[in-house]
Amino acid sequence: MRYVVVTGGTRGLGLAIVRQLVRDGFNVIALGRQKTEMLEALAAEHPNQVHFEAFDFVNTSEIYGLSKRISDTYGRIYGLVNNAAIGSDGVLATMHESDIREVLAVNVEAPILLTKYLLRPMMLNKEGRIVNISSIMANTGFSGLSVYGASKSAMTGFTRSLCREVGRMGVTVNMLAPGYMQTEMTSSLQGEKLETIKRRSALGRLATVEDSARAVGFLMSSEAASITGTTITVDAGSTA
Repeated sequence: MRYVVVTGGTRGLGLAIVRQLVRDGFNVIALGRQKTEMLEALAAEHPNQVHFEAFDFVNTSEIYGLSKRISDTYGRIYGLVNNAAIGSDGVLATMHESDIREVLAVNVEAPILLTKYLLRPMMLNKEGRIVNISSIMANTGFSGLSVYGASKSAMTGFTRSLCREVGRMGVTVNMLAPGYMQTEMTSSLQGEKLETIKRRSALGRLATVEDSARAVGFLMSSEAASITGTTITVDAGSTA
């Protein structure tokens, strides 16, 4: 059975990805600060497929230990979905330096370090899948999200260069760029602000977390074996 690690897998998009990968037949290790009721319910339905490991990605110095614990417990990992991220909504000029550092630590340093350590078993197996969750913010500006946008843009360069490093060892590295979705992170998008975003999209609505999760499922599958270094955008056509 193939194991896939999903960071931030306890709620929102991460939980939807866990659910999709379970449906696709994978064993999934969801990482998060604490287990949610929704993840517990999914684990109760699929006790042999859904696993949980508690971790806060602010603690970047502990990622090596986390990776070793995962490998010792579950064996060599087949796939990794770098989904965990935090968004700090605020104008750069008034943001506290500690908030900037935290966003960059969780959104950039943490996924790079986790990939570094979980990539090694994939290279030994000569197969593997890495999917980095970015955002349309990497290419489109939005006031108050400059640091978040910068962190997601960093994943573009990381994805494209890493895919060339590991491609000959059977490991693919791709990126998903979701648009606006109604999750806890975007809960402030309500009323006219939300309606404006819907009107701007080609389909006149928001994409769902399930839409993005299905795209991740495809990238994890054997059908995507020749796809690497690319970005799949799921945003209901808002950037078309």
